[in-house]
Amino acid sequence: MLPYRLVYHERYDLNLGEHVFPSRKFKWLHDRMLHTRFAQPEDFEAPEPATDDDVRLVHDADYVARLRSGTLSYQEILRLEIPYSRQMVEAFWQAAGGSILAARLALRDGIGFNIGGGFHHAFPAHGEGFCAINDIAIAVRRLQADGLIRRAMVVDCDVHHGNGTAAVFANDQSVFTLSIHQFNNYPSEKPLSSLDIHLPDGTEDAEYLHRLGNGYRAALAMFKPELVMYVAGADPYREDQLGGLQLTFDGLMERDRLVIGTALTHDIPVAIVLAGGYAESVEDTITIHANTAAVAKEVLGKVKV
Repeated sequence: MLPYRLVYHERYDLNLGEHVFPSRKFKWLHDRMLHTRFAQPEDFEAPEPATDDDVRLVHDADYVARLRSGTLSYQEILRLEIPYSRQMVEAFWQAAGGSILAARLALRDGIGFNIGGGFHHAFPAHGEGFCAINDIAIAVRRLQADGLIRRAMVVDCDVHHGNGTAAVFANDQSVFTLSIHQFNNYPSEKPLSSLDIHLPDGTEDAEYLHRLGNGYRAALAMFKPELVMYVAGADPYREDQLGGLQLTFDGLMERDRLVIGTALTHDIPVAIVLAGGYAESVEDTITIHANTAAVAKEVLGKVKV
């Protein structure tokens, strides 16, 4: 049995059809974990969907109502870059519920792992970049509202800047946002995070890990969060279709060890969400996500010993 829980629901699939974002990857990752016996059925916990009240902790009520009723404008749907469907909306609510649950489990077990989520491009009043609502921010706000935490840190290692998350928490001293990303990539406008690490095209493992380690360790020492929300994007991978960095499988696993291990050695729990991944071979994306789960198990085992 795993030393932490895997949060998953079959409704995570966004119903996108043939799309560069393979939203069926959540099911494929779940199935691989069972097939390889990394996890047993009892290691998975199904979340309840976020409530509309949960979502309104971050998002404007009018925007939530338009999403729910299917009355987004044509321009709003274009900005999302994914087809609208009721199943898509339900999947986002389900994923947000998963991130809330993963955060709660992290407080209990040290790690909570949502096989989904990471929709960091959603702003309070609009969605964009495949992200309709920001599950990361919703989870933080829910735990704060429940009095479970006061201070949280978002460590966003997706290849794309976490613009929506930065905007949600702008001027909020209770949440520290760190984004390490390829500078010359989507989004064109990058609101200021608490710490932005802009990387040049073609950055490889060593430079990535050096710059992340320096920024992350300094931020932890200064801010002292009670929870880290780790956005473990697979798209810094060197064969990603929407990325321009050059990280290897090994480099991405070292990234995971750095983020998860550094927090746990400071007794800070880590909630993990998956975010992007658009490798030429979807099997590579699934491998990267599976490796993150394996690193979490490895690091948590060492810390508990």
